[in-house]
Amino acid sequence: MTLLILLIQEVDIEEKIKNAPDSSYEIGVFIGSMLPFVLLVLVAYLIYRYNKNKINKE
Repeated sequence: MTLLILLIQEVDIEEKIKNAPDSSYEIGVFIGSMLPFVLLVLVAYLIYRYNKNKINKE
């Protein structure tokens, strides 16, 4: 099921940039493509920090 959702949501970034009305749209596409990765790294770091502090208190 997850694979099906990923295939449906797959977006061709180069095609979007090619059809962009101006350069500010390219910046938005770049930020939008990087945002999920940044959020994933942030969540992983917060989980790591929480568990590290939990172990140190014991």
